[in-house]
Amino acid sequence: MFVGSDIYRKPAFGFNHPLNIVRHAAVVDLLKMLGWLTEQDFRESEPASVDQLVEFHHRAYVKALQYANSTGKVEPDVRERYQVGTFENPMFPGLFERASMTVGGSILSAELASEGHVVFHPSGGTHHGRPDRASGFCYLNDPVFAIMTFLKQGRERVMYIDLDAHHGDGVEDAFYEEDRVTTVSIHEEKRWPFSGTHSHPDAGAFNFCVPRALNDSELDYIVQNAVLPLAETTEVDALVVCCGADCLDGDPLSNMRLSNVALWDTVMQLIELGPPIIILGGGGYNPWTVTRYWAGMWGRISGHQLPEILPDAAVEFMRRMECDLIDEEDVCESWHTTMADSPYPGAVRDEIKSLVAEFDAQMQRTRHGMA
Repeated sequence: MFVGSDIYRKPAFGFNHPLNIVRHAAVVDLLKMLGWLTEQDFRESEPASVDQLVEFHHRAYVKALQYANSTGKVEPDVRERYQVGTFENPMFPGLFERASMTVGGSILSAELASEGHVVFHPSGGTHHGRPDRASGFCYLNDPVFAIMTFLKQGRERVMYIDLDAHHGDGVEDAFYEEDRVTTVSIHEEKRWPFSGTHSHPDAGAFNFCVPRALNDSELDYIVQNAVLPLAETTEVDALVVCCGADCLDGDPLSNMRLSNVALWDTVMQLIELGPPIIILGGGGYNPWTVTRYWAGMWGRISGHQLPEILPDAAVEFMRRMECDLIDEEDVCESWHTTMADSPYPGAVRDEIKSLVAEFDAQMQRTRHGMA
């Protein structure tokens, strides 16, 4: 099931912001060109209510967002306290409706997943949002609400897996003392928000802070030797996966080198574990790689054969995209004409092996009550 809304077609974030690119609308349009998204597949989300939002976010912060949204301005004290109206988290028309729609989409996704659907909500994944402030382009934190919805349904072992290039700090902190939730984040070292450098097994928080240029083989090494074993050991009964596209080769805000094929394969292995699962979006600042990744994700989820070469109309559509963060000469021709990247295998570096060995040691200590 694909969860979305036409609200994401409206301009957002203003000029000179990394998210001032086409994302959700481009994915939907490309899928329709390919004939992969039918009315039966698509579910329109509704915005979360204030009563729902304050189950995690502070009421004063929610009210401040509403007021700024209605007046179109942010007073200096509000900007300082809530980090709204900054370059990082700018004010723009319809901000509150858009942010609350993202939360509503993740709540709906958890409900649909519990009915037996594999749910894709690409506009979700605002994993940096804090209870009392905006952070990292995220005004609210929709993955938290997806997890909370699963917990309300009686799930006892929910796992959150974050594949975004940036540490899923907001989600980890939200459930740090919640025994029913395990968080896993694979993210680039020395990259904002500069957290997630260590794991905290007692709190169910596992972090793989990887070196630059992570390749497909290294991702698979972590998944096979840490993520999947952890999910099986934990006997998870619900999964929420954040699939930020900024870990892809060619994204301007990270130095990871993953192919979309490796990420699709990772998600499909998580789906095969069997419990209800939600796949969210996340970061991603290259419109070509974001669109190909998330459209292909839906293609894999829904059982379609991915084309070797995109149809002419789709190629023309991809050629019309623009991005101020990427020089024209750096735009790969394959971003226009294909959906699947060429895989990017490579040697598994000692740093990656050390991360997994450390994970193994932590799990051993935990089993023996020594952690």
